Amino acid sequence: MAVNKAFRRLKTFFIGGARDFRDHRIFHQLALTAFLAWVGLGSDGLSSSCYGPPEAFKALQGHPTLGIFVALATGVTILIIASSYSHIIELFPSGGGGYLVASKLLSPQMGVISGSALLIDYVLTITISIASGADAIFSFLPAGFFGFKLWFAVIGVIGLLILNLRGIKEAVMPLVPVFLLFVATHLIVIVYAVVSHLADFGKVYHETGRELTTSFHTLGVFGVLFLVMKAYSLGAGTFTGIEAVSNGLPVLRDPKVATAKKTMRYMAISLSVTVMGLMLAYILFDVRDMPGKTLNAILFQGITASWGGFYGVGFVWVTLFSEAVLLFIAAQTGFLDGPRVLANMALDKWLPARFAMLSDRLVTEKGILVMGTAALIMMLASNGSVDFLIVLYSINVFITFTLSQLGMVRHWWTKRESEKKWRWKLLINGIGLMLTTFILISVLVLKFNEGGWVTMVITGLLVMAAFIIKGHYNSTTHTLKRLDVIVEAAVLSGSDVHDKESDRACLLPVFDPKAKTAAILVNGFNGLGLHTLFSVFRLFGDSYKNYVFVEIGSIDAGNFKGADEIENLGSFVRNETSKYVDYMKDHGYYSEAYFSLGTDVVEEVNKLVPAITEKFPNIVFFGGQLVFIKESLMDRWLHNYTVFAIQRNLYVRGIPFVILPVKV
Repeated sequence: MAVNKAFRRLKTFFIGGARDFRDHRIFHQLALTAFLAWVGLGSDGLSSSCYGPPEAFKALQGHPTLGIFVALATGVTILIIASSYSHIIELFPSGGGGYLVASKLLSPQMGVISGSALLIDYVLTITISIASGADAIFSFLPAGFFGFKLWFAVIGVIGLLILNLRGIKEAVMPLVPVFLLFVATHLIVIVYAVVSHLADFGKVYHETGRELTTSFHTLGVFGVLFLVMKAYSLGAGTFTGIEAVSNGLPVLRDPKVATAKKTMRYMAISLSVTVMGLMLAYILFDVRDMPGKTLNAILFQGITASWGGFYGVGFVWVTLFSEAVLLFIAAQTGFLDGPRVLANMALDKWLPARFAMLSDRLVTEKGILVMGTAALIMMLASNGSVDFLIVLYSINVFITFTLSQLGMVRHWWTKRESEKKWRWKLLINGIGLMLTTFILISVLVLKFNEGGWVTMVITGLLVMAAFIIKGHYNSTTHTLKRLDVIVEAAVLSGSDVHDKESDRACLLPVFDPKAKTAAILVNGFNGLGLHTLFSVFRLFGDSYKNYVFVEIGSIDAGNFKGADEIENLGSFVRNETSKYVDYMKDHGYYSEAYFSLGTDVVEEVNKLVPAITEKFPNIVFFGGQLVFIKESLMDRWLHNYTVFAIQRNLYVRGIPFVILPVKV
């Protein structure tokens, strides 16, 4: 017990105390405004300007002026994808990430592929963002410090993991000043790059034209087109993060749709301006790749070379620092949206149900831990290499993009008779589908042998695991339905109740505090609960005169969406337990129900026990537990063994608890 108390104190110190889900203000307090959502969700997109444009620019292979076409194509693509995701936001006002869109508009199987790709993408979002942040900082440090870069990145993942276990706002709020610093410094860089060349505009224009002519003569029209499209495809990391806003709707402030669309506008405009501005600046300052430094670091040094030692170096340091921290903020998207995808897939039984559970801080703790752990493994396995990670990163996000756009195209086509603006919406999503499909195929072909196959293997394994888990849950559900049918028949016939019940039914049940009492844990008026009840009759006959039914309504990611949802859950639990009480009273037994709502079933039962034992001192608790004939590792992993934890807690307090097996 002392160890448990010490652990709780340590957990509270780092993560914070429990939150009260019953407080109607909690949903407003936890929700993000459009500005904070831009910081927490949009930072993933904006931070991609730190590695997307450099990858595209380096792919131009000595023909930098072609970057003008890449920049324009990239900016237009950002606006088109953002616009298409605004349609998704309108269609899925409670949250429409790639998993839900593909599941609803294509098929559940397509949804699993999209969701699995998205999960890997969010793990890589955390990994590549923090690895890029480490690169930005170490670009300006002496070479002797490079050996510490990987461990710096590992500490960054752990730090963000702890922040997110505390809660969404706690993770976003401290990062707002640096986010604004990034926007300000990069805007200064872009404006300065353009303004400083305005006086020589004629010279720049003619020089650019000459270089373009040389590129066309050297490569030919098709060669130029191929090189531009290759650079455009390899800079696909720029588009990552646009999907995050539509997936993060549940954490936005009401009205959620309006807040999400405003956030999307902030992100699309800031990202397109930053990306096109940086690409133009690379060309104007003739930036060339150098080992150990990012292209942005080289650009900043080139711009500030004439500013004077202190001011120039200071500005570069501040700008690189803002990049590094923004990249750390971008990792937030993986921690915010990744657990939500896990929870949605868990609610649909594609993944273990525990991923939908909330902690006492009202966050999907297990999902956050999984995302953080997976990111740590990926960071160590890749040695923090951004060049390698960006190959893995670009593929998965475009699997989700393509399936989402395909689903929307199909939707608008089927709704063409009822939707007035279907042509315009179909056009936007259709163009989005063509662009995302082109980029997906291009990146797969160009980067498959450089590590792209790794992403496909990992994603494929996750999809296979999801289908296996779904099959197991379906099999168990089918078995439990048969149990429900058997018990319903027993309820109707009364054959499983003591022979004297027919006589008791005519008598009014009287409460006797000294009589033996059976307290039965239930999770709804279902086969498991009724089977446990009838097992008590079969084993103990007419020994118990009072019956108490205890049920805890579990607050999870599926119902923690607003005060109304919580109230509906409370009403449902109250109604379910009342059915047990009515059934027992009809058969002549005194009965009461105790229920509560919470994120931790064991803790909530512990809170109810004192009141129950005070009124019914001569009491024995009972709980049913599913027992599989041939129990496998998957059975133990996928199913809830909460009843054993409750039994241990009650034993410590000297209260008897009997677990009754229910074979399936």
